[in-house]
Amino acid sequence: MRLQLLSDLHLETESYQPVPAPDAELLVLAGDIDSSWAGLERFRDWPRPVVFVAGNHEFDGRELDEAWPALRERCAALSIRLLERESLLVAGADGRRIRLLGTIRWSDFELFGARGRAKAMRAGGYFMALMKARRGGAPFDAAAMRVESLACRDWLEDELIRRSPEWDATVVITHFAPSARSADPRYGLQSGTASFCNADDELITRADLWIHGHLHCVQDYRVSRAGATCRVVSNARGHAAKGESARHRPQLVLDV
Repeated sequence: MRLQLLSDLHLETESYQPVPAPDAELLVLAGDIDSSWAGLERFRDWPRPVVFVAGNHEFDGRELDEAWPALRERCAALSIRLLERESLLVAGADGRRIRLLGTIRWSDFELFGARGRAKAMRAGGYFMALMKARRGGAPFDAAAMRVESLACRDWLEDELIRRSPEWDATVVITHFAPSARSADPRYGLQSGTASFCNADDELITRADLWIHGHLHCVQDYRVSRAGATCRVVSNARGHAAKGESARHRPQLVLDV
């Protein structure tokens, strides 16, 4: 199956028109498409099915308990399939059955282990203050994000353990990155990196392809596993004024 991948388009501020890749069978949106949600309208008449995993900026200034059902309703009206701790089985033209596992996977702030968690959460407080989201009426701070993140990880781990003849390959779609290997080289590894990357390296080896966004840099690397490799790919566009879109591949298609 051939998947087109887009993420971090930030259409709330960026001037960008996504174009379908002619040889793609499915479009994957890996989050941070438009914090206002208005830009999702551009995918209403997309010529191929569209699967969407939300990013953190989809919740800027919002109450999460209200935003999730509202975003799901919005996506349904546009014929976009929103995945959050959900799996979807799709079939390619070649007959291969692909299991998609989608979750935002928030940050659990343990990129540097339990010892580095407190420092990472303090650094993450800066990004949470910019996000200005709420959960249950309280600020959606680093501690609240960690709770959500661990729930995402538990679900994902349970799904990746499962084996079935119903599918031929597994593709994981998250917004947050699954490894420090995805860190933005402009900034290196620092406590704030844990707000963008999780230490899901062990989980990577249970998938065939892992797609993510969040960091405004393109990544494409492979992680060895028994008898094969898992490819990890980000095609984030980011902000053109900062030069982040230079390596973005608008027509990128991934074979699974």
